[in-house]
Amino acid sequence: MEQRYIAAIEIGSSKVSCAVGILDNNDTLSVIAIEEENFIDSVRYGCIKNLDDVYNHVKSVISKIENRSGIAPRQLKGVYVGIGGRSVSLKAKEISENFNEDIEITEQIITRLKNSVDCSQLPDKYELISLEPREFIVDNAISQKPVGTVGNHLKIIFNEISGKALIKNNLNRVFSERLQLPVYNYILRPTAQANMVLTTDEKHLGCMLVDFGAETTTVAIYKADALQYLATIPLGSRNITRDLTSLNITETRAEELKIKEGTVAQQDKSQYQDPIDGFDSNEMSDYINARASEIIANIHEQINFANLKTADLPGGIIIIGNGAKLRGFNAMLESQSGMQVRMGAPLPHIRIADASIRPFDAIDVISILAAASQLPERDSCFMLPIEPEQVELFNDENYIEEDDDNEEDENIYNEEDEYLEDEEEEIFIVQKPQKEEKKEKKREPKPEVPKKPGFFTRKATILKDKIANLLSENEEEDDEEESK
Repeated sequence: MEQRYIAAIEIGSSKVSCAVGILDNNDTLSVIAIEEENFIDSVRYGCIKNLDDVYNHVKSVISKIENRSGIAPRQLKGVYVGIGGRSVSLKAKEISENFNEDIEITEQIITRLKNSVDCSQLPDKYELISLEPREFIVDNAISQKPVGTVGNHLKIIFNEISGKALIKNNLNRVFSERLQLPVYNYILRPTAQANMVLTTDEKHLGCMLVDFGAETTTVAIYKADALQYLATIPLGSRNITRDLTSLNITETRAEELKIKEGTVAQQDKSQYQDPIDGFDSNEMSDYINARASEIIANIHEQINFANLKTADLPGGIIIIGNGAKLRGFNAMLESQSGMQVRMGAPLPHIRIADASIRPFDAIDVISILAAASQLPERDSCFMLPIEPEQVELFNDENYIEEDDDNEEDENIYNEEDEYLEDEEEEIFIVQKPQKEEKKEKKREPKPEVPKKPGFFTRKATILKDKIANLLSENEEEDDEEESK
């Protein structure tokens, strides 16, 4: 049985990543390969700005994946793509229905109510990304599993998640138009990440998932097993990098210094500090500390925007994204928020088959892959290339051209009806390979072709005529002598 391969692509603000996994017979996902390429300014706040640059990087990543051992010679025939960004937001939509009598709530009733939700009041140039139920209330009681319950009143609160249509339109321009590669489904990145790194208890008790990325920081708040709030802050770790360019260095150099020596902890200026690669370490930490404090203040404020309090989220803060690796950032987040902070990582049900994969650095694309593996309509994303048709070669000694339907008569003639003399024509008889007896085919009788005289027939005729002439001449001479 051919293994089921699935592939996911995530296009972030600083890199494009492609992950491939294999599903076994129990639908358990094993991540076998990840490839990525970095870029700058081609994507801003989750929306593609330079189509050519992104196209070239995606094409290169796909080529690397297809040439990986264990995947080659398979070729990608479709992909799942993550979607997110600054414009993505959540709005609660409520719908209810009264019944004449107590009835059993079924999946069909929930689907009918979902289809009746009015999602037409979206902002201009926005489109619906996802519509998922948040809370079910049957006869004024919250129900986690409404299907099968009995009541005469049902109310459902849905999460209407929308974003700018330009996000998906530009993704289509890259995949469908330029790469000619079908997108099987677009998967909302924040919810996919939450399903992969948050535990059941954290979702139930209440927690905050923070994705600290390059240009944006996405906050998703869960409580009572459902997404309650979603927002994207237009601040990320690149803001810290660009602050450091004030030291008269390039952005590339500033990024290197931030990763290698950067820390949010302010230095003790009363003590002498050695310069870092020629830069004042105190000045560097001041820049980093100021911007990190601003980002943390915006993260914590999202709790108020969600009409919640810190005490409502005992599960604490789970942080992911490369920005979270900044030295001292998580400690500052914990101190200023008063909440427990832990680094997120894929849950154990996701198998990482390649030891070179660093799960924390690839949470975004692995989460898209994991979400795709749970879709009911998913199929293998790879196919084996069609091999050229093989032509069987025969040795001359065993080869004969078979044409049962065009057998020649004894007298063979060419296209110009020039007769071939049997004596002059050298015929090679080739032994036919033995084959199974075939049933005789019913064929239409061939029109009779009058046989034309061969070489010997013509000679015999001429000789016969000569003999007849000689006999005729002799008879004439005898008649003349008799007459005398």
